[in-house]
Amino acid sequence: MDPDRRAFLKTTSLAAAAAGLPAATEAVAQARSASAETKELPKGLVLATLRRPDSYGLGLRADRGILDVVAAEQDFREGAPTTIDALLHGQGDANALRRLAEKARASSSADRYFVALDQAAFGPCVTNPEKIVCIGLNYRRHAAETGNPVPKQPILFNKYNTALNCHGGTIGVSEEDARNFDYEAELVIVIGRRARNVSEADAPNYIFGYATGNDFTARDLQSRSTQWMLGKSLDGSAPVGPWLVTADLADGDNLKIECRVNGEVRQSSNTSDMVFNCRQLVSYISRYFTLKPGDIIFTGTPEGVIAGYPKDKQVWLKAGDKIVTSIEKLGDLTFTLT
Repeated sequence: MDPDRRAFLKTTSLAAAAAGLPAATEAVAQARSASAETKELPKGLVLATLRRPDSYGLGLRADRGILDVVAAEQDFREGAPTTIDALLHGQGDANALRRLAEKARASSSADRYFVALDQAAFGPCVTNPEKIVCIGLNYRRHAAETGNPVPKQPILFNKYNTALNCHGGTIGVSEEDARNFDYEAELVIVIGRRARNVSEADAPNYIFGYATGNDFTARDLQSRSTQWMLGKSLDGSAPVGPWLVTADLADGDNLKIECRVNGEVRQSSNTSDMVFNCRQLVSYISRYFTLKPGDIIFTGTPEGVIAGYPKDKQVWLKAGDKIVTSIEKLGDLTFTLT
């Protein structure tokens, strides 16, 4: 055996053992990653996560509602991925999703496979990101309303998986040691393949798709220090969904974006006002650490946040408020404060 190959295998085995995993498991993980990198990213799909009694399952938006991919795959056996995580990591045959939809539609028991939009129990449209990267002050007019200069480089901070939330979800603000709660309507980029040191020109090839998100924030916690993370990472503070739309169906750099609180429009802008566009963000972030399939990027919020109001006009969000974030072609994301 080649000495370099032997050394690599030995290192891999040691790393797996240190993590409490068998070497075979690590090898499978590497093969899975390689598969995701070489497959062409899916196109023409509007996807969702559906909550099931004991897990999450993949949903595909169709003319009859949302295809329950788990139920359809169990019966028709097309080899389709049955979770969004599997699809993002290149597992299963993405083209089988359309075949499942056709077979389910033609079935004599079609109602068994489709969920009405108003009856769907959604989960976060991405369920297991290794990284949730967020961008601060990335809209020109938002920087102006907060009295900050337009950044010369993207301002990065993070959230954690415990912040993930879904369409129709709740955020328990009454349980938190904070008072100054604020909305931030945001376009979310979902990464589709491993990205490290990618150019701006090549960056679109790493974007799986886009989703509607809200970077819900506790401003009083955010301002406790120069680091923003505390005010940004509360449980449930990263609602995303309901739809994950593949990148070919939307231009992330030119989408209308709005936020409404109890029916009142608070934010209304366009992603074309972003300081750093989607290509620039993916390229910049990948320069410093590896982005992997399923990682998500909250790309910043436009003007109209409560923190941008004059002090005497700042009325912070409270329990009972209903927030709706809307992005053109990506749909409405609704959540309620409790």
